Amino acid sequence: MTATAAVLLDAEAHPVIAHRGASAFAPENTLVGFERAAAFGAEAFELDVHVTADDQPVVIHDPTLDRTTDRRGVVRLMPYAAFRDADAGARFTTDRGATFPFQGLGVRVPLLAEVLGMFAETPFIVEIKAVAAAQAVKRVITESGAMSRCVVASFDERALAPFDAPPWIRSASRAETLSLLSRALVGRAARPSRYRALAIPTRFNGIPIPMRMLAGAARRIGCPTHVWVIDSPEVAMSLWKQGVAGVITNRPGAMLAARDAGAAE
Repeated sequence: MTATAAVLLDAEAHPVIAHRGASAFAPENTLVGFERAAAFGAEAFELDVHVTADDQPVVIHDPTLDRTTDRRGVVRLMPYAAFRDADAGARFTTDRGATFPFQGLGVRVPLLAEVLGMFAETPFIVEIKAVAAAQAVKRVITESGAMSRCVVASFDERALAPFDAPPWIRSASRAETLSLLSRALVGRAARPSRYRALAIPTRFNGIPIPMRMLAGAARRIGCPTHVWVIDSPEVAMSLWKQGVAGVITNRPGAMLAARDAGAAE
């Protein structure tokens, strides 16, 4: 059976989506982080993509290597070979720098193709962090045969332009989300759209989002709402009760336990 993004497109489902992998327990956006998320039982992964100087989409959140590896430099200005051996576990710590348990263990910045290939049955939210990466992401998802299980997202509408037409599955940009919210706030009917999901924070520019209203408006046009980053089981349960579909979390095990306990009540 071909893997699909069905769980991410079902407004009635409550998927637990691992944020950059199980980022509370392993280095973010790395194979070991995604392996840990899979071991917890996460039902989908969210990841971030930039592109290298030689047009290789790599899974990393920041435009530079500085925060998450032992190297420095701008990803877009370097070929992948220049930082293939960078230690992406070097800076990960869970005790404020007292220990670095993944340092020197061969954790690397992976190619998008590697992640899609290793987790061939997993749905993904693929966040494109820069417009320059859009075409390379499209190429790799296509070559990997992963179109049916990837929801493509970006804050920047321009990065989503190559994914407008079916069979691509895209999330709303920031502008589209704000438009939907503004229509909901003034009681205007939501219009069907080319996007099929929302992946949003709990606040925009520091202002709390009226989640019940937004999620309800999105559901009326068949668009599930996934919220990040939720690490509190109590907050997750509240969001689910307000009509949110998925939670994007650094702690997938805790979210799954909370959801299952709530369903049993």
